[in-house]
Amino acid sequence: MMGYQSGNQPKLFYPSVNLEERIPENHVLRRIKSRIDFDFIYDEVRGRYGEKGNVSVPPPVILKMMLLLILYNVRSERELMTTIALRLDWIWFLGYDLDSEIPDHSVLSKARSRWGVEAFKNFFERIVWQCVEAGLVDGTKLFMDSSLVQADAANTSVIKSDALKIHLARGYQELEARLDEKASPGDESKSGAINRRYLSTTDPDASVNRQGAGQPKLQYKVHRGVDEKHEVITATEVTPGEVNEAHQMLPLLEDHQKNTEKAADTVVADTKYGTVENYLSCYELGLQAHIPDLKSSQETAGQRKGVFSDEAFTYDPESDTYRCPAGHIMTRRRHKKKREALEYACGRRICKACDLRDQCTRSVNGRSIKRHLRQEELNRMREHARSAPSRRDLRARQHLMERSFAQATRYGFKRARWRRLWRVQIQEYLTAAIQDILILLCHVKEPCSAMQRLYAGTDKTRVGLGRWFLKCEEVFFELWCFFFTAPSASAMTS
Repeated sequence: MMGYQSGNQPKLFYPSVNLEERIPENHVLRRIKSRIDFDFIYDEVRGRYGEKGNVSVPPPVILKMMLLLILYNVRSERELMTTIALRLDWIWFLGYDLDSEIPDHSVLSKARSRWGVEAFKNFFERIVWQCVEAGLVDGTKLFMDSSLVQADAANTSVIKSDALKIHLARGYQELEARLDEKASPGDESKSGAINRRYLSTTDPDASVNRQGAGQPKLQYKVHRGVDEKHEVITATEVTPGEVNEAHQMLPLLEDHQKNTEKAADTVVADTKYGTVENYLSCYELGLQAHIPDLKSSQETAGQRKGVFSDEAFTYDPESDTYRCPAGHIMTRRRHKKKREALEYACGRRICKACDLRDQCTRSVNGRSIKRHLRQEELNRMREHARSAPSRRDLRARQHLMERSFAQATRYGFKRARWRRLWRVQIQEYLTAAIQDILILLCHVKEPCSAMQRLYAGTDKTRVGLGRWFLKCEEVFFELWCFFFTAPSASAMTS
């Protein structure tokens, strides 16, 4: 017999509705809620609220909303607030009831401006530390790379900086407010004088970049440091798109060691990081640099293609001279203080009359060799960068870093949600935190006890006490098992 649906008659009361029972045990939000402490944000932002006035939305609820925005890649904050009322799991995650009033979307933008970057950075660092305490981070080997992010601004907003006065005349107050906006509440801008020639009137922190043969675009650049063991993101930075990633190696390394409290002994990165400064910095810190030499890649491109490399010239430390492939002696000519290097060359007439000139240089002034003041240390680092362990790490880096950025695309990584550098930093901290949370949920199966939560807490002043209590808990549990659950002698003989 066919059934027919009667007209919809909404009920006035739902006495048996229990959101707790309607959320599956393995739901990702239930697992996140059981593992992650959001109440820490009270102490982080307490000083940013006044003592009087209207009562705000609780900060943990705001943080959870921003997490939902990134986790489910919701297109806008307006759509997020509309969808919350339609999703029982979101309502439960936020601690709301079915009849709770959903706040206006503007509370999120106001909270970002009020809290600043530091609150979200601390949230990311707490997640990293929780991964460390769960044993998911080795910390001895740091992989790093960068990826470009499309800015939330059109290319039509780009003007030459010397034409800025014309645009200021058209809408002076509005445009001046955008350009003079602080980079972050309480922070200085990291962009500096990046856009010297071109500037976006919509997002001045973004820079114009061209990648490959594509069209120039307004972009930011995300720099990440990833641990090898379970691919936990331990450090991340955001800069304007034209910032050289080689300059971010040491900041990422410092953040990694601060967030994990583990000293890395190896840095793995691609050729763009293989500068003289980075090699020597790794040498001073006692690190192994598994980084291809940038100079070697440059010798096979442009005007240097098809000419003798620097390795074809032999250095004599006793006479402090070089011998070129043709057998001519190259003596010291000048000292380049800025590059901390000595320049060696033959006489111009000798070089011009050489039979191997076409294979040696394209310069009308002849061939010269630059030797760094710390060339021996530099050679040692470059030689190790060509070793078999280095080649293995570089192959692993290619897939590891690509996975990290590819997984982030499902959370809207490739395009900035908001404008200005400090807001893009907030987006990246939330994205990286979500990726680390999912790794934590994947590898830590059992729920935490109270002692384990103390052990995995991010308040590092309590970690030593937490470890001691957890060890005592394990010892007492083993003793209890031995005395009360061990089989009797009669049972063993039978």
